[in-house]
Amino acid sequence: MLAARVAEPVGAAMGEALLLHGVPESSYMWRDLLPAVADAGFRAVAPDLPGFGASPVDPPTTWERQVEAVDRFRREARLDDVVLIVHDWGGLIGLRWACDHPGAVRALVISGTGFFPDGKWHGLAEGLRAPGAGEELVDSITREGFDAIMRQVSPALSDAALDAYWVCFADAAHGQAMLELYRSGDFAKLAPYEGRLAALGVPTLLLWGAGDAFAPPAGAERFAAELPGSSLVMVEDAGHFVFEDAPDACATAVTEFLAALR
Repeated sequence: MLAARVAEPVGAAMGEALLLHGVPESSYMWRDLLPAVADAGFRAVAPDLPGFGASPVDPPTTWERQVEAVDRFRREARLDDVVLIVHDWGGLIGLRWACDHPGAVRALVISGTGFFPDGKWHGLAEGLRAPGAGEELVDSITREGFDAIMRQVSPALSDAALDAYWVCFADAAHGQAMLELYRSGDFAKLAPYEGRLAALGVPTLLLWGAGDAFAPPAGAERFAAELPGSSLVMVEDAGHFVFEDAPDACATAVTEFLAALR
């Protein structure tokens, strides 16, 4: 079973939330949101996906295998009818899982991701996807360089956060897992999913950093147009790692959304 962080509400739970992190993150990214979700009355469960955090690499680490890992985890953890909260690659993985298992999700919180067959990868991802160049890129990343890149994107990142997120580049096995994940990420695979996210018909919160350079706010607006009744919260002075940049604003937005589900 995947490693996970769990926050339990006081008293009987009103429901369950499944939180899926992005890249290069781990369940550590949810450290501030987990207790807020629990305080709102929901049992909050955040796994480390295979090859991230405390979960071992489980090759092949493709997009499809990550989706399978999520479903296996939720069955082992006996999670059903969940509020699914996703960020970055957690969105690509989790939304695909949700569409494959209609009825397993009661609501969605989507942040800093995409789910469109005509999507485009950002420059760093394209580098990882390129044969040869990807290997060179992974081999060239030092801890000091990683910290500098991450802090350029999100100056609020703590030393502890960087320690947690460095894991996915820490050795050759993790680096290979990263390459396999990105190289399996062909957006054309989402063509069969067109319309299926909206067909779930569940309440949806779109939570975005206004300065997100990796998943620009235009994507949030596209989600809003494609998901009738969804609500969009744009967090100013926050970028792609919105839960790191503005933890209080994110917790407020999510807990207000959860309160409306009661």
